[in-house]
Amino acid sequence: MIFSQHAKGKLLLTAEYFVTEGATALALPTQKGQSMQVEKGEKAGQLHWRSLEENGHCWLEIWVSLPNLELIKFEGEAEEAERLLILLQIAQEHNANFLADGQGLEVTTKLEFPRDWGLGSSSTLVSLLADWAEVDAHQLLAESFGGSGYDLAAAKAKGPILYRLFNGQPQAYPAPFAPKFKDQLYFVHLNKKQSSREALVHYKVKPAEEREAPIPRISQITHNVAQYCKDLEDFEELLEEHQALLQPILGQEGPKAQFFEDFWGTVKPLGAWGGDFVLISSQRSEAETKAYFAKKGFEQFIRYEDMVLS
Repeated sequence: MIFSQHAKGKLLLTAEYFVTEGATALALPTQKGQSMQVEKGEKAGQLHWRSLEENGHCWLEIWVSLPNLELIKFEGEAEEAERLLILLQIAQEHNANFLADGQGLEVTTKLEFPRDWGLGSSSTLVSLLADWAEVDAHQLLAESFGGSGYDLAAAKAKGPILYRLFNGQPQAYPAPFAPKFKDQLYFVHLNKKQSSREALVHYKVKPAEEREAPIPRISQITHNVAQYCKDLEDFEELLEEHQALLQPILGQEGPKAQFFEDFWGTVKPLGAWGGDFVLISSQRSEAETKAYFAKKGFEQFIRYEDMVLS
């Protein structure tokens, strides 16, 4: 084995969108992530890469010549094949020794969650590739997918983290977020895959002063959620205020108003509004809460303690 590593997925509890402007965010690494294994290949001068889903299905396979990194052929989505090739090329630009000896290689990545869950199939890939290539993961991200980089910090975290960009540089610290009410928190998947890149483009169209004005309060909410929530009521109140600050900037309603108007608890978007997972808080029983969402057609219902690494 030449290289073997695992990176964790992520959920963004606070400061979605604002984290790109310097706000402090609370990020939650997930128990499930993605693994990468690199072994010596049989054919010199060729890299054979297989990307596997959680069920073992190969969703992308590419063959690349070494050391010049030219695509020989691929099976799967052309856009994804091109994106992976570009990542390899960027990594080589930052480390001339990466893939330079022409040795044949077999690379296998495997997700532990469905690709449409939005837990970080791209960010875990960037983290793993950066470690293998011995290059800076944030630089690799900036030149490929873009974003704040909180997901890269989560990929290596051992528990919840506070994350911010300070003068454009990433800073991450362990967060003392261990809610006593975690048995009243759940995650529901909306079955609406949302592109973080597209969502950020829409957000960035807003005037800078409009985007930046709420940042101090958003950061304060993040710290309060992470450290000072004594009970579920405090937690819900802070998350509702958080959504109220963001809603006029995005110009769209949150998921509760859209889908769950009669729900008795809080429904908090995680990351880009409109897709992937939402956090649910409920003072009623798990069975009653789960039944509510199942009746609405949302079957993917996961307990906090089964999702988050803590």
